[in-house]
Amino acid sequence: MKKVLFLLLSFFTLLTAHGQMVNPVKWSSRVEKISDTEFNLVMEAKIDDDWHVYSQFTPENGPLPAEFKFKDAKGNYELIGKVKESPYKKQYNDVFEVDEYYFEKKATFTQKIKVTNPKITTVKASVDYQVCKEVCINQDNTFTFQLPKITVAETVVTPEVTDTVSVDTVQVAAQESTPNKTTTLLKSKPEEQKGLLSIFILAFLGGFAALLTPCVFPMIPMTVSFFTKQSKNKAEGKRNAILYGLSIIIIYVILGSLVTAIFGSDALNALSTNVWFNLIFFFLLIFFAASFLGAFEIVLPNSWANKVDRQADRGGFIGILFMALALAIVSFSCTGPIIGTLLVEAASKGGLAPIVGMVGFSLALALPFMLFAMFPGWMNSLPKSGGWLNTVKVSLGFLELALAFKFLSKADLVTQSHLLPREIFLAIWIAVFGAWALYLFGKITLPHDSQLSHISVGRLFMALLVTSFTFYLIPGLWGAPLKVLSGFPPPLYYSESPEGVGGSGAVIDTGEKLPDNAKKISHGLITFLDYEAGMAYAKKVNKPVLLDFTGHGCENCRKMEDYVWSDKEVLNILKNDLVLISLYVDEKKELPENEKYVSKQTGKEIETVGNKWSDFQITRYQTNTQPQYLILDLEGNTISDGSTSYDPDVEKYKAWLLNGIAKFK
Repeated sequence: MKKVLFLLLSFFTLLTAHGQMVNPVKWSSRVEKISDTEFNLVMEAKIDDDWHVYSQFTPENGPLPAEFKFKDAKGNYELIGKVKESPYKKQYNDVFEVDEYYFEKKATFTQKIKVTNPKITTVKASVDYQVCKEVCINQDNTFTFQLPKITVAETVVTPEVTDTVSVDTVQVAAQESTPNKTTTLLKSKPEEQKGLLSIFILAFLGGFAALLTPCVFPMIPMTVSFFTKQSKNKAEGKRNAILYGLSIIIIYVILGSLVTAIFGSDALNALSTNVWFNLIFFFLLIFFAASFLGAFEIVLPNSWANKVDRQADRGGFIGILFMALALAIVSFSCTGPIIGTLLVEAASKGGLAPIVGMVGFSLALALPFMLFAMFPGWMNSLPKSGGWLNTVKVSLGFLELALAFKFLSKADLVTQSHLLPREIFLAIWIAVFGAWALYLFGKITLPHDSQLSHISVGRLFMALLVTSFTFYLIPGLWGAPLKVLSGFPPPLYYSESPEGVGGSGAVIDTGEKLPDNAKKISHGLITFLDYEAGMAYAKKVNKPVLLDFTGHGCENCRKMEDYVWSDKEVLNILKNDLVLISLYVDEKKELPENEKYVSKQTGKEIETVGNKWSDFQITRYQTNTQPQYLILDLEGNTISDGSTSYDPDVEKYKAWLLNGIAKFK
């Protein structure tokens, strides 16, 4: 569901952004006088709705950070400290498995300077930055500050930016920011809704799993018996059953609300990529797993249960509420680890996620008690309690154990310690799920298991499913992408062998000599990084060109490469029928002095390789979004039916490629 919603959102965004110039950020600047020689240079950005700009403190390997340059400072003025920012927002990107720091609506940047040359009247500065909304754009802007001769600060509005280039979002490892105010997290509504929906579904499944544990399941007939005997008539019995179910929901929602109130919704999300947060919850989930596997039981004091049980005898709604509380306390040894895990996962979402999670959990837990109390005849269809309940509990223990290493992996990625690279993570998961499969087959027994003479058909099917999943994981050790698990294991590049054992991974090194200005990328493809070099090679081999405007930090570009270019037929076309030229619009390598120029289209100074390719895209194709693909003939003319952008439809992309190739022939 999460991926489907994301793809739909990307599609509609691209429909509006593709094929036209996009300028979502408007800049203004002003000068604030501090003293006769000290000034604050203030740069303010107004950001269109749903777009966001990345902070200058974005860590390495993340999206393109804002970068400020101040010209001719030597001998004229001194920069005092770094550029200060207004508070940014932080959000974890599960595709790149790191944080991203960004601004929405507006951002303010302030640089303090001390003038050393009294004759200077202006200060020139520029900013390179990235602005994103599914697709991303690299922009830059130039500021000219008029230094005031009086105490009143002037305001100078700078020209609007027209030179924009898109690169998709990625996430960055957590780093401390310079703002003094507390960092705030605000998600866009579509992302927030998707996150809450996934939490609700996960929590609902967790509640259903808790229902099938030895601490909860046997209590269903006991509860039904109580309501049937204590109610004067069927109507009262149904009313009391509904009140009992609502009481269960109220208790767990209060728990979720307390977690949110104590820690704060934003603080929870800020903790989601904190190293210590992830390490603590790694050990906590190991603790929960050990409990489920039978090492010990997590129980609340018996005195609590006794006091609550006495209150349940009061009758009325208060009595029913205490009955529900008694259920929560007595069943805590089974529900506690599940609740703890759900709250940990909800914490990584922030906002209302803990409350939504407890609604989903309690709803799944309460519904059977309500329905069986309302319709006692249904009790005959329930299976009898037995050893299968402990099997469910142990299975949850294996899942808790596997999930624990997700948090350890996140802490490792944040610190870039490479203590848990992809191969080791997958080896651990293979061991965990392999042991679970052996347990289900009856080859491993644990402390609370009853003697097993045979396994049921349901247990056999579950064992086969877990075994199949274990075998699915194994090729990941040799570089298989394991797309089903996207977001759980470390990415392919975070590996002891990024090219895969024996060169079988995402990047294949055959030892062949590459043409000049070319490099090998995913799936063994060779791409040219320079337009002229790629066109010259295309003329040499007499093949059409696939021109790919991309970026190092382009998320949708990587998705196209992973999900579309990896298709066998598409890959064959790319390798044999086309010459690939990939122009990275966020490449920060500086151009030689004799190649720098001012764009005739935008009036911008072109100083880097990325500037050059972005200006090329804007000037020639009047668009600035990535990814953008075109098929060219040997003279550089577009022969494809227009250009195409992010679209995960493999057949559509293949047909577009073949159409362009046919026109070349």
